[in-house]
Amino acid sequence: MRILRPLLAVLACLAVVAGCSGAGNSGSTGGYVSSDGTVTVVDPDDREKLPELSGTDLDGDPLSTDDFTGTVMVINVWGSWCPPCRAEAPVLKELSDAYADDVQFLGIVNRSKDAAAEAFNQTYGITYPSFSDEGGGLELRFVDSLPSQAIPTTWVIDAEGRVAARILDEVDASTLGGIIDDLLAESGAEGGS
Repeated sequence: MRILRPLLAVLACLAVVAGCSGAGNSGSTGGYVSSDGTVTVVDPDDREKLPELSGTDLDGDPLSTDDFTGTVMVINVWGSWCPPCRAEAPVLKELSDAYADDVQFLGIVNRSKDAAAEAFNQTYGITYPSFSDEGGGLELRFVDSLPSQAIPTTWVIDAEGRVAARILDEVDASTLGGIIDDLLAESGAEGGS
């Protein structure tokens, strides 16, 4: 077990670096490596605790997932340079508005300067906070649960603070909305759609 954990961490780092490199495979275009759109939903008994994510938002203010304990969260890794991120932004905006009373949406901005990320948010009307994470360290914290393998990646966290689902690549409203509804039902909340 001593050797396995560091090995898994190294493999996860390599997967993220390869996913961000944009080098060389058939899914590679525009500086990103696309995924196959895999949706993974974890049975409640098998869910891992959300790693603590803390840092600053795009304005330099403190931001932490600990501030949203007891709330269903949607955490999306994105970059202003990423075509699928631009394609999914209206869906994330729509769902964040629809579920505003019950779900906290958060972004993790990867490989984007804060000014470019702020311009992206203005263009798409995104008002929920995003961590400024140019180096990608925050997404690597999911190595023990459901690691990121592409940008965008979206995690859905249940009200007990456990990683309940991961969507690799662009989200669609019905899939993400369905996962959110299921988690809200688990926690006894109403839902927004």
